[in-house]
Amino acid sequence: MNEDQGISIDDIIEFIKNEQEIYGPFSASITKELNESLSEVIRDPQPGEESQKKDSSSEENIPNPEMSLNDQLQACKSIEELRSFCEKAEELKTDLEGTNLVFGVGNPRADLMLIGEAPGEQEDIQGEPFVGAAGQLLNKILAAINFTRDDIYIANILKHRPPGNRNPDPDERERSLPYLLRQIELIQPKIILCLGKVSGTTLLNRDEALKNLRGKFYPFHNTELTVTYHPAALLRNAKWKRPVWEDVQTVRKRYDELGCKP
Repeated sequence: MNEDQGISIDDIIEFIKNEQEIYGPFSASITKELNESLSEVIRDPQPGEESQKKDSSSEENIPNPEMSLNDQLQACKSIEELRSFCEKAEELKTDLEGTNLVFGVGNPRADLMLIGEAPGEQEDIQGEPFVGAAGQLLNKILAAINFTRDDIYIANILKHRPPGNRNPDPDERERSLPYLLRQIELIQPKIILCLGKVSGTTLLNRDEALKNLRGKFYPFHNTELTVTYHPAALLRNAKWKRPVWEDVQTVRKRYDELGCKP
C-alpha cells in the first residue's frame, strides 16, 4: 500500500474476506463504479488539491479587478454582493475622510424605490439613508400613503457623505452612478421616486428646474421614474409641502395601477 494514498479498496476487500473466515460468508463484491466512487471518497487529497477547491469556491462571484468596471458590477449577482463590492470601491468616497458606506436599506425586491441625493451626518454615522430630521419627515409622508420603510427600498446618488453636507458635485455623481444603476437593476423596481433636483437631474441627465421635472413619469431602464422635492427642502420651505403631497399621491395611484405589491 502506498502511504500517500491512505486506505485502498484492496485493503477493505481483504479485511472483509478475513471477517468472512471468522463470522461466515457474506457478499464482498464491489462493482467497478462503486470501487471508483469509494476511491474518490476515502483517498487522501493530493498536495494542494484541497486548498485549490477552497480557493475556487471563495472566488465565486467576486469581481476580478482586471475586468472593466461594468463587468465587475455585472459579476455582482445580488444586493449583498454589490454591497461588499461597494465597501471596497475607493471611487465612491468623497474628499471627506473617514466616512462610512451608506449603501441602501429596505426591501430588496421592492416595487417602489426612493433615491435621494447624498448621506448627511446622521446617515454617515448609522450607515443608513434618511435617518435624520428629513428621514423622520419622509417616514410620515410614506405613512400618509400607506407605506412603511420595509415596503420600499431607499438609496442615494452618493454612497458616502460629502463635506459640509453639500450637494454632490458632477464628478462624484459620475463616479457613483454606475453603482447605483446596478443597484436598480438588481432590485428591479416598477417605480422610482427621485427626492430632490440632484437625484432627478442625475438619473434623467437633464439640467432643468425641479418644478419642471415633477408631475410626470419618465421611462427609465425598464421602469418608470418621477421626481419630487427632497424632504429636507420641506423643512426649509413649507410652501413645497402641497406639491410633494400631490406627487406622492400620484405615485401611490400609479403603484396600485401597476399591480405593485410591498
